[in-house]
Amino acid sequence: MIRTQIYLTDQQRAELATLAEIQGKKQSELIREAIDILIEQASHDRRKKILCETAGIWKNRSDLPDFKKMRSEWDRE
Repeated sequence: MIRTQIYLTDQQRAELATLAEIQGKKQSELIREAIDILIEQASHDRRKKILCETAGIWKNRSDLPDFKKMRSEWDRE
């Protein structure tokens, strides 16, 4: 792990100390957990944004084969 120094407000520090005591964890552990949650949420939001931006990008293409026709040829009777 890499040591990192952060600044907290008095209220943040007090709340963090209370949470650490209640959960029986170190404050540094709670901070790492919170960062993991933030990173996961940002990653999820980024993936969702990319999917929304790319949705339908092929819908108006005229140079693609007729996929419905191709599929119907593959269907078994």
